[in-house]
Order: sequence, then structure tokens, then C-alpha cells
Amino acid sequence: MLEILSRPGSCKTSSIWSQWRKLNLNIVTHPQRSSRGLKTVKVTDADVARLAAKPLHPLTLADLVKHGRPPLETPALLSSANFTLSILPARLAHRIQSLRNLPYIVVANPNVSKIHNNYLHSLGTLLPYAERQIETLEDEIQFTEVMANLVQTHANTISILARGFLEARRYISPREVTRFLDEHLRARIGTRLVAEQHIALHFSSIPHAELSESHAQESEAARQSSYIGIIDTQLRPADIIRNCESFVGEICELRYGVRPTLSINDSCDSPHGTTFAHVPVHLEYILTELLKNAFRATIERGMEREPVEVTIAPAPEEPESADGVHVGGISTHDQGAVDAATGADKPEAAAAANIRPLEKSTPGVTIRIRDRGGGISPENYAKLWEYGFTTFNEDQASDAAGNGNMDALNAISGVGGDGGSSLAGLGYGLPLGRAYAEYFGGGIAVQSLWGWGTDVYLSLRGVGRIE
Repeated sequence: MLEILSRPGSCKTSSIWSQWRKLNLNIVTHPQRSSRGLKTVKVTDADVARLAAKPLHPLTLADLVKHGRPPLETPALLSSANFTLSILPARLAHRIQSLRNLPYIVVANPNVSKIHNNYLHSLGTLLPYAERQIETLEDEIQFTEVMANLVQTHANTISILARGFLEARRYISPREVTRFLDEHLRARIGTRLVAEQHIALHFSSIPHAELSESHAQESEAARQSSYIGIIDTQLRPADIIRNCESFVGEICELRYGVRPTLSINDSCDSPHGTTFAHVPVHLEYILTELLKNAFRATIERGMEREPVEVTIAPAPEEPESADGVHVGGISTHDQGAVDAATGADKPEAAAAANIRPLEKSTPGVTIRIRDRGGGISPENYAKLWEYGFTTFNEDQASDAAGNGNMDALNAISGVGGDGGSSLAGLGYGLPLGRAYAEYFGGGIAVQSLWGWGTDVYLSLRGVGRIE
């Protein structure tokens, strides 16, 4: 098919070429309009029940890079599309079922109901593909448009859910909210990862480059890039830290009129500093939230002359057992697959789905952020990981919800919302940051010295050795 398209001449070739160019342009320039031209089907309760009964595919970083380094040729691109299609419908159905398992009065809230309808819409755009393989490049282009629409549709899920649960807080306990959101938002991470990975692989593929006037340069640029889709195989934490420092520092200057300084100590001997393979947008979100907390505490305690200290340490190789298997693993809880609504939280189901990030992973990295902001009081320390816990008062929290000032990830990536305009709001930043860290086997630990300051330890796994 690609060979036919690359030959000039026939009317059929010209027509298909024009269709491809139009579809690619639509994905790039008008993702918000793409649903108008998408084929959708009505999602029935039977569809949801059938798909939600399927076990969730355990997602690893290895899954995201197994199709090879860009630029992908046609077979690898189609394989990526079919892999994406094989796991997303069940993931969306699980989320729908989980929402329906909430108390009716909570689901009836306009904001929570909107998220439920968004999932139904996205599942409706996937069902036309669910019973068949993607075998042509035309189908792959159209499927990528579906993925772009899915990402756009769910861009503001966190802020909308936050408003909904804030408005419905009389009808659901904080413990229930935390359990639901921890599961739901972790599962959302995987859904977005899979969709965005295929979109990125599509735009760095050889078939897509063929549509460009400078396709040779684009293909060569893809070969030279350290990226495989949305994963940077040579990610430098120090660069991300400096970018986040600038972003959070500007917020501080707007809110407080001052910004703290930040010092970085990279313990790696390499002239390029520590590098590892991971998802940059995840690290950006986590570090932004951690620096927001550190900068705010430092300023409000009047210690802005004391620098926030960041130490970067490459993690050692993981230990192996006597039979050569790496110790430890990722649980279903880490990825939001412990789904109470669909029965996937039963011990036998959860244990069977425990996974490793890779058969052999590269060392990851540990980042310590130390501030002199006075530490965390004992009563607040016990509530750190609760969704909705905030040091703002209720009026300020309600204002933050009304303005959508929630999701710093959306602000950084330019996907909806103005989440970076406040330093604190509804208390989703830290638990969501931990969810991003734990998704592939990392974590966040907090040590507070009340009256002095706080140390936060962020650990992340490497993606693995990529040839």
C-alpha cells in the first residue's frame, strides 16, 4: 500500500493521498473538532458489561517501546495501532462501571455526570474498530484521529471530577472519595499513555513523513531523536528541574512578589549528568507539584534566602534472586487495576495481575528536594495522601475548583485549564504526583522535621535497556 502511495500518477493514488493529508492536518490543527467526523456507535449496557468483564492489560514501559525506534515503517505502525486498540475499550468500560458504582446522587452531579458521558463518547468512537484488525494505513490514520479526540475529550477530567466531588461532599465520605480517585486517576494515566504513545509514533513514522514536503529531513530527525514516542531515552532530570523551577518561580513572583533560589547537586560523574529513560511529562508534573509545595512553604516562613536543595542520585542496579529473577514488582494497585466495581479487586485476580516493569530494567533515579519551610504539622502529615486535603480554607478551595486551577500537568502540556496559576488549591497535587511515580514502580516518601523543614524523596524506575 505504501509503495502504491509513493508512486505519482493514478487518480486513485491522488485521491488517497489527499485524504491522508486532510486527516493528518485535522488531527494536528483541529483536535477539538475531530469528533464531528468520527464514526460512533451507541454504547449499550451490554457493551459496558462485556468489556468490563475483561481483565485489564498490565501496562509496562516495555509495551510502549516494543514496536521499535522511530521512524516506524508500516507494519510496526499498524502493530502499534492494534496493540492500542486491544486494551483501550476494556479500560474505558472499567471506568464507566466504576463511575456507575458510586452513589446515584454523586453520579447525578453535573460534573461527575459529564465525565461519565465523556467515557461513553470515547468508547463509542472505539467500538467500530473493536471487532476487527487495523490493516490499512487509511484505517490507521482514522484510528489516530480517534486517539486524538480521546485525549482532547479527557484533558480536564481531574479538574471536573474535583469540582463534582467538592459539590457532592455531603453524600460521600472522604475515604470513599480517596479510594475511588486513587483507582480512577491511576487508571487514567495508563489510558492517556497508550493513546498519546500511538499518536506520537504516528507522527514520527515513515508513512506520515511521506506526506510532508521535507519527509527525508523528518525521517532523519526521528532517527536522531532520543524519543520513542513520548518516552525520552536520554531524559536529564536536571533539565526538567530547571524548567519546573522557572515555571513555579514565575507563579511565586505573581503571588508573593518573590521567588526562592534552587540549587542542584547531581551525583553522577558523567559530564552530561544523570540520564535515564522515562516519560518527561510525568516527571514535569511530579516535580512541579513538589516544587510548588517547597517554594510556598519557604516563602510563607520567610526563608526565601535559604535555597531549596535538590539532589539527584542514580539508583543502583536492582537485586536478583538466586534464580535470576528481579526482586519486587508492580502491583495492580499501582496502575489502578484494583477495580472494586468490576470485581477485579479480589485477591486471586489482583495477585495474578502483578507485573514487572521489565524483565531487566535500567537503574532509575532518586531525587531529594529539601526545603527550610518549617515542616509539616503532625495533624496535616497524617492527611498528606488524601485527595481533597488542602491547607487552603474552604472558600479558597471552592474558588480554585470554580476556576479549574487544578491540574498543573494540563498547564504544562498545554492541554486545557490554567492549572498552574495557584500554588495550592484542592489538594490533588501530591497524591496524584505519587500516583504518577508509583505507576511504573517508583514512589514518593516525605520526611518532615516540624519547625525546620521537609525532605521529599522521589524515586523513578528506568524504562529498560533499549537497543
